[in-house]
Amino acid sequence: MERAQPSCTICHTLADAGSDGSIGPVLDDLKPSAEQVRLAVTLGVGPMQPYTDKLSKDEIEALAYYVSTVTGGAEAAKSE
Repeated sequence: MERAQPSCTICHTLADAGSDGSIGPVLDDLKPSAEQVRLAVTLGVGPMQPYTDKLSKDEIEALAYYVSTVTGGAEAAKSE
């Protein structure tokens, strides 16, 4: 999350990362799936711009897996 510039931690709260951003959604509450994270980071959403010029495809995949796993979003996606 810190490799992205600006860092995801500036806007988002994620307990596992020790971040407490107050601009974007609290990822622990949102519990996004890997696909939701991938789409947000790739396409942007709301005021968040895409990060495709800052992160490689592999970094985006790793970030999507990480966020969805530590928030429980990966489990939620399995039950759908």
